[in-house]
Amino acid sequence: MPFSGTLEKSLNDQISKEFYASYFYLAMAAWFAERNLDGFASWMRVQADEERGHAMRIYQYVLDRGGRVVLGPIEEPPITWKSPLEVFETARKHEQLVSGSINDLYTQALTERDYPSQVMLQWFISEQVEEEKASTAIVERLRLVGDNASGLLILDGQLGQRTKV
Repeated sequence: MPFSGTLEKSLNDQISKEFYASYFYLAMAAWFAERNLDGFASWMRVQADEERGHAMRIYQYVLDRGGRVVLGPIEEPPITWKSPLEVFETARKHEQLVSGSINDLYTQALTERDYPSQVMLQWFISEQVEEEKASTAIVERLRLVGDNASGLLILDGQLGQRTKV
């Protein structure tokens, strides 16, 4: 069943947003790597891969529905932060924006009575709950650590244990 209305364009816009998220997390990974916080850098690289996977999931869905994938430009992500806490606060805010974007897509699918897209977007809605939970947990842990270098290094080691999902 082909798309009706403007949902196909909105899904293409979301593909670009997900690819941007991948760049965004790669920029954060580089920031951590430059500071020899390899565990944080690794966590961010895994996250970048995950975001690319999200883009490809929507990409394939558009094709599966007989739609046309239109890849838009990806803006340059920020590259400067003051602290690990600021990096993760920025990541959390970004995930909240993505959640809003996914919710808007779902509302659009409801309005257009596009039932297959509603089902596909349910996965993303659940995924965003996990994304926000993970970034919030790390923000809270970084707040607990504060300026304690030992605590930061312990957290760095813990985050480095994240593997691809």
